Amino acid sequence: MELCLEYGCTSVNKFGEELCGDNVVGIVDGDYTTLVLADGLGSGVKANILSTLTSKILCTMAANGINIDECVETLIQTLPVCQVRGVAYSTFSLIHSNNEGKGFLYEFDNPQAIYYHKGKCIDFEREKLEICGKTVYKSELNLEENDVILVMSDGTIHAGIGQILNFGWERKQIMEHLDRCIKPTMSARAVACLLTSACNDLYLDKPGDDTTVAAVKIRPRLNVNIMVGPPVDKEKDNFYVEQFLDGADKKVVCGGTSSQIVSRYLNKPLRTSFDFPDKDVPPIGFIEGIDLTTEGVLTLRRLLELSEKYISINDLTPKTFTKQDGASLLANVLFEEATHIKFFVGQSVNVAHQGLPIDITMKMKLVEKLADNMRAMGKTVILNYD
Repeated sequence: MELCLEYGCTSVNKFGEELCGDNVVGIVDGDYTTLVLADGLGSGVKANILSTLTSKILCTMAANGINIDECVETLIQTLPVCQVRGVAYSTFSLIHSNNEGKGFLYEFDNPQAIYYHKGKCIDFEREKLEICGKTVYKSELNLEENDVILVMSDGTIHAGIGQILNFGWERKQIMEHLDRCIKPTMSARAVACLLTSACNDLYLDKPGDDTTVAAVKIRPRLNVNIMVGPPVDKEKDNFYVEQFLDGADKKVVCGGTSSQIVSRYLNKPLRTSFDFPDKDVPPIGFIEGIDLTTEGVLTLRRLLELSEKYISINDLTPKTFTKQDGASLLANVLFEEATHIKFFVGQSVNVAHQGLPIDITMKMKLVEKLADNMRAMGKTVILNYD
């Protein structure tokens, strides 16, 4: 089974601050994923500058295979010195791994990373290093399917101090919470959101510190093909459907005409549900051999709204979708389950849309924006037009 890495992060700013003092940068280069979470000294603008410089410099250098000693030395020489405290300081957690889960983790002054392995949170074995007068910890990575690494800023372990908890949320309690709440089907982004949201609750929605969680998960590759609209040339219908059905782990059809074409090709009836879980989203359909069948433009519009929330680093709503309307079901397949997505976009003008404020250009823009948002989620997205 082919595996791949995915990552996601969520963040809340210190109450009253417009800028976050934490920053996360990820780079995917071929089989390798590099991710850095940095926490700048203090909060606000200065902390934001320190963490942004740290994460971008460190991630770029590590992704290009530069030795960690050189990376840390470059950081020390580059970061601006705080005039108040007289130091240039940003903590960091660095993950660098290939799609087989082989790599390393380096940590400097952030809370110790949590390793979710076989359904339970455990600690990494850590080697203590002295680099340019700084104590850095190194862990070898040998990840297995569905393992998750969580790295975080210290806002997580400070959550609740002086409010709900006397001494903050201790690491052991965080691990126990994750043991109870993480489900194997959750994406990296969903896991990160789960922890950040819990911290925000302990802060009573008024965080006393910038709080950021980033997660990296190794999971099986899942190819999803999605057909949106019929091709311009009706003579190519069968060829178009053959391409759509080829090599997909899951198959999704959007649009009434597309559904009829697929139904005819498979020689399977198209049945329509009469349930309206959401009054603004048309009901779904069913074709044997197709994993999900939905209406077209209206469902895609709602899907785009859901994708905007999903990629927002500050949105703490759960990333798993439990509603049964077409857009929510589609979001679960594309945002949470899929790793590789291939769109088959037919450019035929739909006669049913005549007289309505819907045209082929609008559909193209919808699909392209959706593709951009899903790339921002870390998905590999291909657009095929016909």
